[in-house]
Amino acid sequence: MTQVSKYPITDNVYQRILDIFFKSLVEIKTGDEAKQFIKDFLSPAEQIMLSKRLAIAFLLEKKYEFRQISRILRVSLTTVAKVSMMRKYGGEGYQKIINKILKEEQVKDFLAKVGESLTEVVSKGKGSATWRYLNQELKTKRQSKPF
Repeated sequence: MTQVSKYPITDNVYQRILDIFFKSLVEIKTGDEAKQFIKDFLSPAEQIMLSKRLAIAFLLEKKYEFRQISRILRVSLTTVAKVSMMRKYGGEGYQKIINKILKEEQVKDFLAKVGESLTEVVSKGKGSATWRYLNQELKTKRQSKPF
């Protein structure tokens, strides 16, 4: 459970530290920088908690049922409901990120299917064992995604 100090800070200090935090996030340019920042900045429990919240929003967007999400991510139905409420009432930030992830996933899926189709066509002839192997690897990789 996240804890906040019982000693309040002034609104000016709060606005300043929030501004620094947001600017720090904007300065992250690569996936490696993001991983290092999150690893250094958040505890393992916080990393899992935030990752699960984003995954809940992602699965809700993909029309998964609350109980399915609860089972897949091992979270309570209450947590799923809270994320759902945040998305419905003020979750513009969630929606923008989820849409970007879905677009990227659609492009990757499309390219993977094109790759599978190409390897199927090429693998129907002499000396095609490598292409059959590649085709099988592409299918296995696509099917191994948990959701």
